[in-house]
Amino acid sequence: MARRPLPRILSSGTASLARGRDFARTAADSATDVLHPLLVIGRGLRVLAATGRRKWSETPRDKRGPALFLGAACVLVVALVPYGPLLALITLMAAAAWHGRDRTPAKTGPSDTEAERLGSLYEALVPYFSIPDDPSPLFAHGGEWDKAFSGYEFDEAGRITRLHIRYPAYFTDGEAASRTRIEALLHAKSGRGREYLFDWDEEGNRLDLSVLPALPTGIAAQPFVTSPGESVLGFTDSGTVQRTLPVLEGDQPRDIPPVVWRTGPRSTEPHLLAVGHPGSGTSTLLRSLALQALRHGGDVLIVDGGGSGEYACLTGRNGVLAVECGPVGAVATLEWAAQETERRLIAIHRAREAGRPAPEDTRRPLWILLDQPSVLAHLAVAEGGPDPMHHLQVPLRHGRPAHVTVAVAEQFGHLEVLHDAVWQHTRARIVLGPAAIQQITDVLGLPPHTTPTAQVPPGRGYARLGTGPVHRLQVPATPDPYDEGTHPAHRQAVLDLLPERQQGPAPGAALAKAFQGQPAAPAVAAAAEAPDA
Repeated sequence: MARRPLPRILSSGTASLARGRDFARTAADSATDVLHPLLVIGRGLRVLAATGRRKWSETPRDKRGPALFLGAACVLVVALVPYGPLLALITLMAAAAWHGRDRTPAKTGPSDTEAERLGSLYEALVPYFSIPDDPSPLFAHGGEWDKAFSGYEFDEAGRITRLHIRYPAYFTDGEAASRTRIEALLHAKSGRGREYLFDWDEEGNRLDLSVLPALPTGIAAQPFVTSPGESVLGFTDSGTVQRTLPVLEGDQPRDIPPVVWRTGPRSTEPHLLAVGHPGSGTSTLLRSLALQALRHGGDVLIVDGGGSGEYACLTGRNGVLAVECGPVGAVATLEWAAQETERRLIAIHRAREAGRPAPEDTRRPLWILLDQPSVLAHLAVAEGGPDPMHHLQVPLRHGRPAHVTVAVAEQFGHLEVLHDAVWQHTRARIVLGPAAIQQITDVLGLPPHTTPTAQVPPGRGYARLGTGPVHRLQVPATPDPYDEGTHPAHRQAVLDLLPERQQGPAPGAALAKAFQGQPAAPAVAAAAEAPDA
């Protein structure tokens, strides 16, 4: 027997159902607000009726007759008095409203469990916030915790979500080690598995602890509202940046604060280094940057040291010059990139000497994306060939005025293989995945203001641009569209952003010559031999 098709409302997705539920919820809330007085009066009438039935059942049988006669007489008197029925109705409604009011007692202080938790936390802080010579200690064993904790909030499970702490002025809050000890203690006593933000006010001797909400993980790759030269690294907490972007999280439009990385000649952080463990999302970050660069008309070179094929979707696309996975191709690609950087610098210099604007081909952004270059360096050295990372020094040192941007993704275990030029010229730093505070500090130069958790989703980490603050970061979901183990909607979003396949010969004739061992940048020699214009 043939199966009957599902109804249209069930087979066309969940967007209409979600909108219907939201509309019904909004209508119910509005109706509740409008009908609230009637609901209160109805609840009061129900209370009065129940009270009347209870009184009648408690009345002896021999007294029910006189009670009925007395009630009938009262009703007759009310009916004969001028405005009696109206006054009786008003009195009944007032009594019903009074008995139907919300009698939930207002919470004026912590419960016994919450007070016990605050007292335990207070006792744990005594050894750190007290000295023996203090004549009137704020923290003392057996002391009053409400003098030190000026504000607190708890969640439904009874765990602390916000805490305001006053500490003595002699506490060494200017030392990172002292602050780290307090933060580690509060993290352990307030509940693990959550991320806490610590806001130190050294001037006022106050510490504010708050639990940060989880960053959204459902934002897929999409055309972000940015200008050329701007790339969205990910999204962060509200209030930490002065900008929001309209994005779609599933089917719902939202305004999310982004971490925007600005590249180009005017950038102070022209190159980027992303570090993480396997599966932390560094490849996802590079794919996101590649799609954004292609959308703004840039050229992209990709060197996949891991050889996992996660960038195969970009092969042969418009704007993608090459996707290399082997040491020979990586050496040729980076050699061409170095010579292309030099060619651009020469062309820009001669144009400025002649008083002309820079040529158009030198202003087209060139992105060099390297994923795990240490693997290729090891293979090249093992085969007796040159180190491909040696050719990366020219784009790193001189790429900013030539519109050349380098983004390197590496794992924690291979950081010692990276050249000094990478550490010196990658002023935009990202750490993804679970990592210790010391590891994050070594890469970013500053410790985060939050407590990293042991379990984080892919693409979750921290970012720091130059000498700026450390931001929490969630990279937009940009999986390999050919990986069937990822979310279908996220894979389709990446496919929708991919440029068209190239028509005609392979891209980059100079790059093709470099792969064949011929001079990779003949334009350099031509520019050197040409007379000054």
